[in-house]
Amino acid sequence: KEYLIGLHPEKMPKRVALLQSNYIPWKGYFDIIGMVDVFIFHDDLQYTKGDWRNRNKIKTQGGIKWLTIPCGTDENRLICQVELKDHKWQKDHWNKIVGAYARSEHFEEYKEFFREMYLGKEWKNLSEMNQYMIKKIATEILGITTKFEDTRDYILQGVKADRVMELVKKAGATTYLSGSAAKDYLSPEDFEKAGIELEWMDYSGYPEYTQPFPPFEHAVSIIDLIFNEGPNAKQYLKAI
Repeated sequence: KEYLIGLHPEKMPKRVALLQSNYIPWKGYFDIIGMVDVFIFHDDLQYTKGDWRNRNKIKTQGGIKWLTIPCGTDENRLICQVELKDHKWQKDHWNKIVGAYARSEHFEEYKEFFREMYLGKEWKNLSEMNQYMIKKIATEILGITTKFEDTRDYILQGVKADRVMELVKKAGATTYLSGSAAKDYLSPEDFEKAGIELEWMDYSGYPEYTQPFPPFEHAVSIIDLIFNEGPNAKQYLKAI
């Protein structure tokens, strides 16, 4: 941008977002990443079962199917503390992905990329695995250049809304992009007082793409878009 030329780096506008890491998340998650300068993984929060941290959906001939990583039922731990002790799920999930997408137009093009993530090592920590997969897909397939950080790199004292405000200030944000769920506890007035613009992510208006087995479903893992559209996947995202 011409109007930014000559600004000191500390004065440059900086858009920031933070989210818990999810398992092979849907396209909207990657759009938030692509719309900001800094994306911060927020995994030092309480782990909640039956959430997106350890599961997501794929499209199959038999309909929508869940891929769920066994993590136990203990909620007395942080997301970053969730250990993965049974590794049988890795081969099982990969086989289900192959079964669902082997006939997709771009499956062969990306098969080894994903096969290596599932079968190349035994994952021992949920947060570590989620973050690795998200960053690899974002940078190597979608071409996203956003900087990734982790809340554990910061020393934070607050909780809930106070924690978010403390974090975005320490990250040097001039704009904070948030998911709509945070409307329940974030105050636009607090951000205005802090001189930080608060924006809400809009997930509406996504175009449909080539997806077998109608009816069309938006709320599935990003791998559905990648296997079906390949290099054209970027055209179906808002941020890229």
